[in-house]
Amino acid sequence: MTNPIEALLAEKGVLLADGATGTNLFAMGLEAGEAPELLNETAPDTITSLHQNFVDAGADIILTNSFGGTRHRLKLHHAQDRVHALNKRAAEIARAVADKANRKVIVAGSVGPTGELLVPLGAMTYD
Repeated sequence: MTNPIEALLAEKGVLLADGATGTNLFAMGLEAGEAPELLNETAPDTITSLHQNFVDAGADIILTNSFGGTRHRLKLHHAQDRVHALNKRAAEIARAVADKANRKVIVAGSVGPTGELLVPLGAMTYD
């Protein structure tokens, strides 16, 4: 099986990825303190539009709306039990946009930090 990033890079020479997802979501109405990942379920059209705008601008790689989709981050929004559903929906939305494109667009998962510190500096353990 060929690595799709390597294949597209060999074809194009340079790949353009999306960027500033959070900044764009704030411009689209996300409020400070809200979890962007919740929009995957509450406002999927907004996330679809975000990805479509990146594809229309020439992005070869779009990242899923899942940067804060970890149990630790979602716990801040009482959504830690929805990690799988929110991340799966993020991938489905991005994949649907990529599949509609008239060219090859790669979907990559976005995984950000938990925001937690490991002991002894914080409460998080390796367990």
